[in-house]
Amino acid sequence: MSQPPQHQMPPGHERELRPQADHGEQSYRGSGKLQDKVAIITGGDSGIGRAVAIAFAREGADVVVSYLDEEDDAQETRRWIEQAGRKCMLMPGDIALPAHCRQIVKQAVDTFGRIDVLVNNAAFQMTRQSLDAIPDEEWIHTFDVNIHAMFFLCKAAVPHMRPGSAIVNTASVNAKKAPPHLLPYSATKAAIANFTASLGQLLADKGIRVNCVAPGPIWTPLIPSTMPEEEVAHLGEGVPLKRVGQPAELAPAFVFLASGDASYVTGAMVPVTGGTPML
Repeated sequence: MSQPPQHQMPPGHERELRPQADHGEQSYRGSGKLQDKVAIITGGDSGIGRAVAIAFAREGADVVVSYLDEEDDAQETRRWIEQAGRKCMLMPGDIALPAHCRQIVKQAVDTFGRIDVLVNNAAFQMTRQSLDAIPDEEWIHTFDVNIHAMFFLCKAAVPHMRPGSAIVNTASVNAKKAPPHLLPYSATKAAIANFTASLGQLLADKGIRVNCVAPGPIWTPLIPSTMPEEEVAHLGEGVPLKRVGQPAELAPAFVFLASGDASYVTGAMVPVTGGTPML
């Protein structure tokens, strides 16, 4: 077993993970790739979002952290951002609500005067063993959080983004792998991949790049709060690298896509899957 069986109530908290996840707190070293940029990161309080927030701050960016209500996790992420010498603004609230998506963008612009990077990372999933076991409300909520919010945030942010800006979305290996017990989640992740490809073409003439990262199994609070305990315990064993990934292992891909290093990359999906092919 890679990690002990465990369960949390959604949306989950970092402090309850056993073992603790690695967000690059002790390992990520920046080199000014995002110096003086302003980034919005949804789901930035924990998991992949926290790792990206830490990396962006160490690369020189100020960060707006959007999260649902996990105040303890958000404050810890803020601590690491400020320790890197950058500014952090916390934005609690539900991105399933279009008005809140617009408010995140408005607050970012009012506070920092610009938006250079938008990371659409927040996600909801739940494991269900049959079609009948998926409540109608859960299906709708999964799409509201995972794909509809992405549309509302991009629509609000793009008018404030200059040439050279970047949108980075979090897709998933499940966009292609499509496991049966994550039906709504997998459907939204496939939608994100296509949304990214289409929007990348649509915004090319504005000089705004749009890409996505496709993680494999990553050790975050989302896992024990949405999956059966035994599945949690064996997470990652089926990938070629035979282990679960850490959030810190995703951050460099987000930094690359957000920075000028990816100036000729748009509409793309970058797999970070532990070796699982995405063909």
